[in-house]
Amino acid sequence: MTLASPWWARDVYADRKPFLKARGAITAATRRFFAAEGFTEVETAALQISPGNETHLSAFATELIGQDGARSRLYLHTSPEFSCKKLLAAGEERIFALARVFRNRERSALHHPEFTMLEWYRAGEPTLRLYEDCAGLLAAAARAAGVSDFTWRGRVCDPFAEPEIVTVCEAFAAHASIDLEALLGDRDGLARAAARDGIRVSEDDSWSDLFSKILSEKVEGRLGGERPTILTDYPVSEAALARVSDDDPRFADRFELYICGVEVANGFGELTDPEEQRRRFEAQMTEKARVYGERYPIDEDFLRALAAMPAASGAALGFDRLVMLATGAERIEQVLWCPVAEQGS
Repeated sequence: MTLASPWWARDVYADRKPFLKARGAITAATRRFFAAEGFTEVETAALQISPGNETHLSAFATELIGQDGARSRLYLHTSPEFSCKKLLAAGEERIFALARVFRNRERSALHHPEFTMLEWYRAGEPTLRLYEDCAGLLAAAARAAGVSDFTWRGRVCDPFAEPEIVTVCEAFAAHASIDLEALLGDRDGLARAAARDGIRVSEDDSWSDLFSKILSEKVEGRLGGERPTILTDYPVSEAALARVSDDDPRFADRFELYICGVEVANGFGELTDPEEQRRRFEAQMTEKARVYGERYPIDEDFLRALAAMPAASGAALGFDRLVMLATGAERIEQVLWCPVAEQGS
């Protein structure tokens, strides 16, 4: 068997160098954007008591050894979210982080076990303000890369165009012919609708599993064509850290940004009720135990901070994906300075 050349081989690196140069320019433009908006850049600890408590997030675990030899389990964070919210509780009002984060079980053209997440928060401001941030960041990235279009697998999107706003229910109706609102919480009804759409349904699929399959297979690929799409009003069951919508308690104040069919950012009107957050975390971990046979601890310090945190909106953006779209890269490794080695490479 002939092994592929490593990422540091001069010919491979030379091919990647233009992408990395553009990455540097986009990084600088991102920092300028937030500076102009009055934000403070923060650095968050990668080692955490809990890596996050969402069902399908898989983390890397390690051990902390004290001077007395006592051992305790810690995790590499899957997001800087817990730390950023603690900083909001401490009194910060506008913060952003370009954080290295870690997710296990994820490797594909768009996924990497170690990647960069751009996360930012605005205390006392609504999620509508984050829509404006997303539009501004896309334009800043395009100018920094010197491009007029973002591309991915033959699709083209104008990063300077005003994003279209579409609700999840509208998207399911348009692209999957499913009346999602009528099927909220109806697992069997959603299963029948999914099967009619040609989606493979398993007996142990939950309502959330079916929702994710339909979104992934029928809806996402059709979003963000020609201009960016902001997908809003997720069912409350699909937003573990978002507050309930003021307009309808069946839905959450959550949105996602799509470009060329690629999910780029995820934003919330942040939940600040620690008891409700605990209930959601426990439900997510029960489901995780059912699906994966494991659960992660709940960060009690985070819940205490949540009680002191002001009303806020926050978003997380896959920075490497943004660079990919701006440069036309085909694989995430092309825009990473030092990709994680695969076994046998």
